Amino acid sequence: MDKRAESVEIRSASKAYGSVRALDDVSLNVGAGEFVSLLGPSGSGKTTLLGILGGFIVPSSGSVHFGARDVTYVPPHKRDIGVVFQNYALFPHMSVGENVAFPLRARRLPKSKWPDRVRAALAMVDLAGYEERGVAQLSGGQRQRVALARAMIFEPRLILMDEPLSALDKQLRESMQIELRALHRRIGATIIYVTHDQREALTMSDRVAVMKDGRLIQIDEPARLHDHPADSFVASFIGEATLLPVRRVDACSVTLGNAVLRSARAIPAGDALMLAVHSEKLLIDGGAANVNNCLTGTVTDVVYQGESLRVFLALADGTALSLRQPSHHQAYSRIPPVGGSLTVTLHPEDTIVVPKADA
Repeated sequence: MDKRAESVEIRSASKAYGSVRALDDVSLNVGAGEFVSLLGPSGSGKTTLLGILGGFIVPSSGSVHFGARDVTYVPPHKRDIGVVFQNYALFPHMSVGENVAFPLRARRLPKSKWPDRVRAALAMVDLAGYEERGVAQLSGGQRQRVALARAMIFEPRLILMDEPLSALDKQLRESMQIELRALHRRIGATIIYVTHDQREALTMSDRVAVMKDGRLIQIDEPARLHDHPADSFVASFIGEATLLPVRRVDACSVTLGNAVLRSARAIPAGDALMLAVHSEKLLIDGGAANVNNCLTGTVTDVVYQGESLRVFLALADGTALSLRQPSHHQAYSRIPPVGGSLTVTLHPEDTIVVPKADA
């Protein structure tokens, strides 16, 4: 474990603004050197939680611990943390080097040590030699890297990031996600990252914490979060899923209309159950070995989306489904035209039944 990494523990943190409860009894443990994303829609409490971690917001109740140290009431500049804001918060009148060196100035590190530290920080984000450039001369991706270098220059044990990629275009954003993932492996610091983009969270994180209405709903590794959601809210927010009400038949099967669907997982008890159908899990012509898990519908639309085809189906009772197929040349021959009939299979391992959220 890197000596700079810091474990983080939030204990029953809440934050109220008058009658509005922005954060509701949230507890979270983040291991030293771990990359954890806080994921949720606007108003879910993720930015409030990040503000409490950074010392910018004082919780109404609960506590925050960095390692063995209680930092609940410690001001931000004494927490030894790096912060990357959504708008980068760079100083336009300063050069790149001056921006990166600013935390050293604030910490009153001897000026003779600045150049080496600045060069090392910029090299870490592939901006070696950019010290004298003006901020206005940089692209969006380069500004984001400068903000990262500034956050890392004093070797913090914890780095907080508040949607730092949201202003970038799609291609650059996806490229920076991979770069951030690799950078995390190199520096070894603990990173807590706020985002509303589920693909971004799944791409970069060791674990993802899904939040809703100020509460922590589920935290898990990306693959488990996707395939083992706690409820219908998590299932709807992670991946490309259609949620359909189903009726429990027994411990391993449900009915959807007239179709019987068997699951390799235990079906939850209760009447309010939802089937989470991920579009990439539906298989064409895959039902011969398991007739119980076949669904037949009418093709209502086929949409070309570059690397894939999105196929929309309507089952006999009007239930709408969609599946996604790679757009190679064979895909077109397997999909009938609009109005044609298509049978798809949902494998028992991919038959995910969850309780309806708040039911």
